[in-house]
Amino acid sequence: MTPAPARSAPGAQPTRPARSAPGAGLPEHPDFLWHNPEPQPTYDVVIVGGGGHGLATAHYLAHNHGITNVAVLERGWLAGGNMARNTTLIRSNYLWDESAGIYEHALKLWEGLEEELGYPILFSQRGVLNLAHTEQDVRDSVRRVEANRLNGIDADWLDPKQVAEICPIVNTSADIRYPVMGATFQPRGGIAKHDWVAWGFARSASTAGIDIIQNCEVTGFETTDGKVTAVNTSRGRIGAGNVALCAAGHTSTLSDQLGFGLPLQSHPLQALVSELLEPVHPTVVMSNAVHVYVSQAHKGELVMGAGVDSYNGYGQRGAFHIIERQMAAAVELFPIFARARLLRTWGGIVDVTPDASPILGATPYDNLFVNCGWGTGGFKATPAVGWCLAHTIATGAPHPINAPFTIDRFTTGRLIDEHGAAAVAH
Repeated sequence: MTPAPARSAPGAQPTRPARSAPGAGLPEHPDFLWHNPEPQPTYDVVIVGGGGHGLATAHYLAHNHGITNVAVLERGWLAGGNMARNTTLIRSNYLWDESAGIYEHALKLWEGLEEELGYPILFSQRGVLNLAHTEQDVRDSVRRVEANRLNGIDADWLDPKQVAEICPIVNTSADIRYPVMGATFQPRGGIAKHDWVAWGFARSASTAGIDIIQNCEVTGFETTDGKVTAVNTSRGRIGAGNVALCAAGHTSTLSDQLGFGLPLQSHPLQALVSELLEPVHPTVVMSNAVHVYVSQAHKGELVMGAGVDSYNGYGQRGAFHIIERQMAAAVELFPIFARARLLRTWGGIVDVTPDASPILGATPYDNLFVNCGWGTGGFKATPAVGWCLAHTIATGAPHPINAPFTIDRFTTGRLIDEHGAAAVAH
């Protein structure tokens, strides 16, 4: 593919056709994905953040509501933040009804997304195993399986022998520090190709006539009578009818500019990949006790992650001791990987709320909407976020699926506490 200027992802062009003919005149070259236009003076909707959530919101504004006078502003290169720095896990087996509802809606959208976008995303439903290593793990896991089934979500409890049948390379010996006492299994879970997902959403939005504006950092906002009237950026002032903040770990820095705080803490979250290996790992394996999760990417790398670094920060790299513990856990669970070479590591910035659940809805400003607080679960929620936020922007009211996730739950006490309730929160 031919890269666009300024570290942009493939396929950008310097100009776009007139708005009166959305999508007209697109080049026939198969590598072309989206335009790189100059900002218009004003838009009906301005989305701050050109990652998966912002692009999905733009797609569904056009796809579901026919709203195309939209700009997606990305301060760097498209989908170069957390979307480029995640471990691509997709599942919906969360404990509480509200969480299960939004993640299951996302999973159902994932299952038809490639056809909807007309673009490959390599969605692989290889199943997700959540291992249990203690009696308390077993009790919590069985509880979650029953809760999932009540919500119509596929979930099974497996004994150690069944775990070995699903994933033969897991160490199920009883003579280890954390013996595998069983696992939950969601067969419909899996992985997708994260950058291809972003490019598919961007291509769809651009074809509909939506402006995707890269290298456009937000520097401030203009407000009048309780509304945001314009977004000031490094590429000039942009008037806005509605504004949506989809900036993940940096969302609180934007809300601070508007004079209201969000109950967020931002942490580095690091992951790593190995060298290329032959296909050997057939599913996704997660463990809360030893705190590692491992899948094998389509090309053959082992993709591994752990928990967030405990300190707050915006650095896109983490501490060595986290990687060290992560590797020790991976080798204990998968002795076959003991000689695998580490290829590279990276970090993203996750934003975490007090109840480990997202904020998705209205703000103190009448025309400002916020999407944040996904912690380590943002990628799997991508299509549902776009669907629900687009509905909220277009109608002025939350979709029933995201209605429980409004910011006022932190004053009413209707919290959705997913701390530890869904095993490893990735």
